[in-house]
Amino acid sequence: MIKHIVCYKLKNRTEEAKQNVKKMFMSMPDKIEAIKEIQVGLDFLKSERSYDVVLEITFESVEKMNEYQKHPYHLNTVKPFMKEAKDLSVSVDFEF
Repeated sequence: MIKHIVCYKLKNRTEEAKQNVKKMFMSMPDKIEAIKEIQVGLDFLKSERSYDVVLEITFESVEKMNEYQKHPYHLNTVKPFMKEAKDLSVSVDFEF
């Protein structure tokens, strides 16, 4: 199993902006079969070091993760949306 985790700091850090990002991420499982499980968390502490949104996706294999990365919905809808919304991101991918 593969875990893909990305934390985002948004340009617009309002609750509405965070909810819009969450909505976009939660639209992916219906369109991208490679996703086994998805969770999206929104920061509530709002500290200086906090990131605003965390995306956590589980894949059955590296091949499934690569399928997700190349999927047209991810490339043409989600990535452009996040390019406009994010200020900064960090990620980690690991096998478990």
